[in-house]
Amino acid sequence: MERLDKFLCDSGLGTRSQVKQILKSGRVTVDGVPEKDNSRKVDPDTQRICVDGETLGGMRRVVLMLNKPAGYVTATADKKEKTVMELLPREMLVLDVRPVGRLDKATEGLLLFTNDGNLLHRLISPRKGVKKIYYARHEGEAQEEDIAAFAQGLTLRDGTVCLPAELTPLGPGESLVTVCEGKYHQVRRMMASRNMTVTYLERRQEGMLTLENLPRGEVRELTETEIEKLEQEG
Repeated sequence: MERLDKFLCDSGLGTRSQVKQILKSGRVTVDGVPEKDNSRKVDPDTQRICVDGETLGGMRRVVLMLNKPAGYVTATADKKEKTVMELLPREMLVLDVRPVGRLDKATEGLLLFTNDGNLLHRLISPRKGVKKIYYARHEGEAQEEDIAAFAQGLTLRDGTVCLPAELTPLGPGESLVTVCEGKYHQVRRMMASRNMTVTYLERRQEGMLTLENLPRGEVRELTETEIEKLEQEG
């Protein structure tokens, strides 16, 4: 059972506010009876839910969070490598989820999946400024001039221009790196451009989401409240 307004949103009818107006207008029926209560519990598997007489399929929107271990590539399929899709529960694969951005094979930590294409594109768009925080172990020690260079926006050795980022030294050979974009191997390349070769990398946070209480290799589904907060950030 789920709320009627959530089912309608997941069916692509619109945002929560748009769905509320549609319900108020009397355009929604449940088993042939007009329904205006957005909080009503429905079972899409056993009840016929229609808008303007048309039955809705209601594929459930889902957002998953994986604590990715090393050794898996971020891809939906690969002929040679193990992929992150192999770590997802079988029942989630049928919902057509896709990775949100990517972590390279050696990088561990927070990786999101969703079947909501609009949310996926908002989260990976640099224009939305969703922050991603990485913990890095690396050669050397970050200096004040490195912090300033990150804050200004680095130009990498191949000419790639990066948006301003935050470098926070934690001690010799350890730093946090905060970025709001996801270029190819970006954090590793940024650190290398300042002569700090990364030896270990873990994404610890994306937006307000963290890895708290999620063991390495485990997956959990985000709550509707968490998804709504993500939508606000993205």
